[in-house]
Amino acid sequence: MYQAQRISRSEFVPIRGLQYHVRVWGEPSPDKTPLVLLHGWMDVAASYQFVVDALSQNHYVMAPDWRGYGQTPSGGADNFWFPDYLADLDFLLDHYAPGAQVNLVGHSMGGNVAMLYAGVRPERIRRLVNLEGFGMPATTPDEAPRRFARWMDELKKLHRGEMDLKSYDAAAGVARRLMRTNPRLTSDKANWLARHWAQENAEGRWHILGDPSHKITNAQLYRVDELLEIYRRISMPLLSVEASSDSLSLWWKGKFTLAQFHERLKNVPQVEIARVENAGHMLHHDQPEIVAGLIERFIA
Repeated sequence: MYQAQRISRSEFVPIRGLQYHVRVWGEPSPDKTPLVLLHGWMDVAASYQFVVDALSQNHYVMAPDWRGYGQTPSGGADNFWFPDYLADLDFLLDHYAPGAQVNLVGHSMGGNVAMLYAGVRPERIRRLVNLEGFGMPATTPDEAPRRFARWMDELKKLHRGEMDLKSYDAAAGVARRLMRTNPRLTSDKANWLARHWAQENAEGRWHILGDPSHKITNAQLYRVDELLEIYRRISMPLLSVEASSDSLSLWWKGKFTLAQFHERLKNVPQVEIARVENAGHMLHHDQPEIVAGLIERFIA
């Protein structure tokens, strides 16, 4: 099994009625800008362990489990909204870096949150790194009726138990699931991640630490016009990191392309694009040394 080089500590921070779980590596210091790492959909903060281990300097690093993931409770929610992630992050930064800037890194969903937050609170961010956080295809108003209907139908399925996540009889089963999802993930890392991505219950079954409510379709349409207005307010330098495997082609089948994402990025005043070879969407698992090097070079 993978052996972590830098050991994190768990802290629980009261944020908006929830006890937010945050993994922290290193110690604060006047000469250190906090490095905040935001995980993606159906992931956990511990997912950044490989990148943290690959950092060449001793940074002060924190990574929250988003609400309804890892060791952060959902608060009884049966669906989740992006504005809540923004507000949770705002409260989190008030706790860990009151009145100070941070270097902000986000992967996938966390990258999308980071991009939005950087445009809404640009004064809080020194450097911004987006790892495969592409956003969504544009929507049109005529989609609203079908979207609301789908949202309500899925809520009913959830409450009937039809959207529950599969459990496993051993951590090894969770590790195999992770490797099926990401064929580049090595067995040592998969077995380590499995014990942070899932938890054993009293009956000896391993359950994924992600609320099934996260699978519910967002009732709100994705408004690219609003997104671009936020992007235009991203005043700090941005590093957008992409994997060599084109995730957008796999997911959206032409409905949303990498070229279209690059077109959106033209609205960000200071942007640099980097590509990581031999990596898929989980590039922080596939090539943690390269990702760590890109982050450190950019925030230096």
